[in-house]
Amino acid sequence: MSSPGAAPPPVPAAAMAPRPAGYAGELGQMLLERGLITWEQLDQARLHALEKNVRLPEAFFALRMVEAGPLRKIQAEQLGLAFIETIDIEAIDADLSKDIPVGFARTQLVLPLWRKNDQIQVGVVDPLNVAGMDALQPTLDGNLEPVVVPEGVLVDAINKIFDRRAGASQVMGEIHDEEIGISGENIQDIDVDIIDTDDEAPIIRLVNALMAQAVKERCSDIHIEPFERHIAVRFRVDGVLYEIIRPPKRFAASITSRIKVMAGLDIAEKRVPQDGRIKIKVAGRDIDIRLSTVPTSHGERIVMRLLDKTAVLKDLEYIGMGSQVLVNMNEMIQKSYGIILVTGPTGSGKTTTLYACLAKINSPVRNIITVEDPVEYQLGGIGQIQVNSKVGLTFAAGLRAILRQDPDVVMVGEIRDRETAEIAIQASLTGHLVFSTLHTNDAAGAVTRLVDMGVEPFLVASSVVCMMAQRLVRNLCPHCKKPVVPTESELRQLGFTRERFLEVTPGHVYAPTGCQECLDTGYMGRTGIYELLVVDDEIRQLIMDNIDSNSIKKRAIGKGMLTLRDDGARKVMLGDTSIAEILRVTQDDMLGLE
Repeated sequence: MSSPGAAPPPVPAAAMAPRPAGYAGELGQMLLERGLITWEQLDQARLHALEKNVRLPEAFFALRMVEAGPLRKIQAEQLGLAFIETIDIEAIDADLSKDIPVGFARTQLVLPLWRKNDQIQVGVVDPLNVAGMDALQPTLDGNLEPVVVPEGVLVDAINKIFDRRAGASQVMGEIHDEEIGISGENIQDIDVDIIDTDDEAPIIRLVNALMAQAVKERCSDIHIEPFERHIAVRFRVDGVLYEIIRPPKRFAASITSRIKVMAGLDIAEKRVPQDGRIKIKVAGRDIDIRLSTVPTSHGERIVMRLLDKTAVLKDLEYIGMGSQVLVNMNEMIQKSYGIILVTGPTGSGKTTTLYACLAKINSPVRNIITVEDPVEYQLGGIGQIQVNSKVGLTFAAGLRAILRQDPDVVMVGEIRDRETAEIAIQASLTGHLVFSTLHTNDAAGAVTRLVDMGVEPFLVASSVVCMMAQRLVRNLCPHCKKPVVPTESELRQLGFTRERFLEVTPGHVYAPTGCQECLDTGYMGRTGIYELLVVDDEIRQLIMDNIDSNSIKKRAIGKGMLTLRDDGARKVMLGDTSIAEILRVTQDDMLGLE
């Protein structure tokens, strides 16, 4: 593989075999003619684009074949667009961006630059980012004309044009004891009504800044934890907790009261757990927050889970499934009856997978009903029931009611007890396709879990068609990941020999570094790793014989099943994640097979 910008090596005779007319495409042909790629590299990029379901330019970037600057310049030339290497910040019309959320500009990498007559020139990194341009159109008064700009230049312009909101730590620095009128002596007597009615109150500004910063930093959970002498405020980003600020203990009651007021909870009740919901809007995005409080020895502990209601539900093809798992899963969800189980710990993406399955098979000819706790996404054309245990609407009660609604497909958010499991099994045996989740470490463990609940093994064998375990792993930040050569120990833990590793990679994998784009974590976003166990006649017989889950798993591996570790290793070799991340997430999987 040639380094970016280097002259291509001589093309082997085998690579000169005739290719169909138009095989290279206009972009590929231009790159070939300018000596930026070889025919072999074009073949590799086309194969990568097909396997990963991405466009050809992204394949060139992922395989590090062509530098971004030259490729974007050729794309601009191909599409007849202007390409500018630098931007004069002072010349940018900042008014054009006043109604555009900074998060949108950074995510889509678009920025209105200036107006020329009735044309508004918009700086873009990817000239084919039609979605970003379409989203800008209603906000801007005029015809949009894309101008291609190098990524670093455009990101720098975005950072300088937008006024950043003050972070929580900055607000903390502005708060003084006299401003909030409290001290260590009167901490339990704070007047919450005064705080709630003054929108400029420091505590309100602190809580608002926390929530805005959480949304900006892609946080999924906010933890507010009181200790003896301080409060710890932590964000969970991409599955990992980071401490953000550490306010003094004297702020605990006022912060807790403000959040409880926002959620409509009883601020006087501090002895029992409470649950509530908060709806906020940040940068034009509707955010739904699920709130839980529990009393501890040092005060009330609060955890808030953030759900972006404007987030786009992903299809099965885009949640990280390898080709083998994807083909098998697509086949399973088209069945007319049976149970499909998705397993994994809390926060492993099970609900997202179930929603992707339902979206795939959703059509006017199917009656699909779900019972969930909570309903996280609204799916058009699907009936969704929210569990409410306070009025007796449990999973089992909801499932019973669903079966009287003439459903074709049923989704049960979670099988927690024998009653729900037996109803789900009876539903599958009477001609319904049932989706549900279980909390187990691997796919085969679902069998043991159901049997432990009291379900007969023959019922499990006759109803379950497949079991899929999954985990979420962090994606390496594309802006700062660095190539590294793995050690023999790391390769052995991934199940690779050095020879096999050199066959499928260019001799290195990638590791995190940390930069401004990824908040110095080295990671940005998450993807899934999967282990799909299809129940065939042989596996069905093992289940009926009440064989232990380890034996079932080993037999499935012998029949070609990829484990979580195998799928994680595949993503390491593709450069999507790091070895350390896979080893962190799949420790149980490796221990079970040693």
